[in-house]
Amino acid sequence: MFETKKKRRQRLMKTSLPEKWLSIVVRHTPYYRILPPQDQAELQGLIQVFLAEKRFEGLGGLRITDGIRLTIAAHACILLLRRETDFYPSLVSILVYPGTYVAPVQRREPGGIVSEGMEALAGQTWDKGSLVLSWTDVLRGAADMRDGWNVVFHEFAHQLDDEAGVADGAPLLPDPSMYTAWARVCGREYKALIRDLEQDRPTLLDSYAATNPAEFFAVVTEFFFEMPVELKERHAELYGLFKKFYVQDTASLVTAAEQSEH
Repeated sequence: MFETKKKRRQRLMKTSLPEKWLSIVVRHTPYYRILPPQDQAELQGLIQVFLAEKRFEGLGGLRITDGIRLTIAAHACILLLRRETDFYPSLVSILVYPGTYVAPVQRREPGGIVSEGMEALAGQTWDKGSLVLSWTDVLRGAADMRDGWNVVFHEFAHQLDDEAGVADGAPLLPDPSMYTAWARVCGREYKALIRDLEQDRPTLLDSYAATNPAEFFAVVTEFFFEMPVELKERHAELYGLFKKFYVQDTASLVTAAEQSEH
């Protein structure tokens, strides 16, 4: 009997990960460990759908393993948790290199100047349904959830941004009334970051966030999940917007986890 995509997704969303797979997720996804049980259960279902619908391909001699698939899927699906989602609809395949790879890049610098060249990259989002990741960098980002750097969060944030039709730092928001505040707050914070960098003032956000509004959104996503307490303290209004978009209060989760450790 034919199963529709909707029915298949509903079935998979209710399916727990096999014990062997779950142990990989727990080991390589620190954020999973601080989630409440109902969110852990939802994340397992999201991972099941993601693995059923996306193709993984190893490049540079890399053999795709369950560890690679599950680690990437778990971090990608954290961005979908609690949200109405179509599971990165334009994404077909995830290409994984063993380590940092060299590729041609085109950058639009502040002032509109476009520069081209070859760069060593940890990840990249392509227009034609593909996303590229370096496995060593995936592992490095997954190993420390408090360093503000996670290439999977970053590249999949670009995927969310692209769903709006153009990667401009404004993803599809759950409530149309959010767009005005989104443009105002993100625009103000983006310009303030550029000014701070130009004047050599210390910043919380990585300087890469000043590249363009799309990179700003991707970098803030990394900080929202990896350094949420600091983001909330230093950029409260920005944190509030991302909390509303991702439907998660990451700062409270991290604070509660830290308190339980002491």
